[in-house]
Amino acid sequence: LQTMSGNEDDWLALKPQEPSASQCCGSGCKPCIYDVYEKELAQWERAKAKQDKSLLMEKKEQSNNSELNPDTFTAFNISSVEQLTEDTYQYKFELPGNSSLQLSLGQHIVLRGMVNGLEVQRAYTPISPGNAEGYFEVLMKCYEAGLMSQYIKTWKKGDMVFWRGPFGGFPYRPNKHGELLMLASGTGLAPMLPILQSITDDEEDETFVTLVGCFRTFDKIYLKPLLQDLARYWNIRIFYVLSQETSLEKLPWSYQENTYTGRLNEDLMKRIINSCRRKPFVLICGSSAFNEDMNRYLKAAGIEESSCFVF
Repeated sequence: LQTMSGNEDDWLALKPQEPSASQCCGSGCKPCIYDVYEKELAQWERAKAKQDKSLLMEKKEQSNNSELNPDTFTAFNISSVEQLTEDTYQYKFELPGNSSLQLSLGQHIVLRGMVNGLEVQRAYTPISPGNAEGYFEVLMKCYEAGLMSQYIKTWKKGDMVFWRGPFGGFPYRPNKHGELLMLASGTGLAPMLPILQSITDDEEDETFVTLVGCFRTFDKIYLKPLLQDLARYWNIRIFYVLSQETSLEKLPWSYQENTYTGRLNEDLMKRIINSCRRKPFVLICGSSAFNEDMNRYLKAAGIEESSCFVF
């Protein structure tokens, strides 16, 4: 048996590293990266007490069998990169065979990135239907100063990136709500799309949907062809609120009647809610400032918190 002192260093080298704040995406994942750390730490302490390193062998840092897993990161291959606006990209990831991610509606997955030796984690919601076979797609906005953005900007087709999940989600059931009012700012559109597509794919689902997409300018609206297709359904309405457009005259005529300039404020919120066909259940996704504003306007319009869900 080795003496304890030399052995102590070996054990310290095997001790799991406590995550830094940048590694937590802050989306309330179960298990959170801190939960995974606690579990690995307990495993390490048990192994150390028994002086048996084989007890650490079940620790799977990452897997390559392309099965999404909430506890461990799995490598996925980027099969295509498409730039949608100057700072927004749509990435397509390969799934082996005809497998699908099997996400429930609005669930998110967590990406791990390395930037200057620092590990960062962020949550994203795939925009592809949950039952899409052989691939999944994620909409990502790159920010000038964003740590994760610096990592994402280096991606090319064929690169491997690591995801874990799924987490969260909105427990949607067909026909449970008379009308859904979706308030989305920028890439906050992502969790709304799988829900919209599940409604339009299900002929028995007669839920009305009013989607309000908030963007800075007309050019910044993502996935216009997809949204235009969805708006053709009898039960789907889509409004755009463009905070930095001053006039509607330059917009294609097909957008003029359902687009507002300026910000989505309390007054406009009341008008939209009054135009809903039934009392809406509201889904909100955007920055924390956007979510707070929306909650305030909804309250002023008489919508209780129990009728809202924030992604």
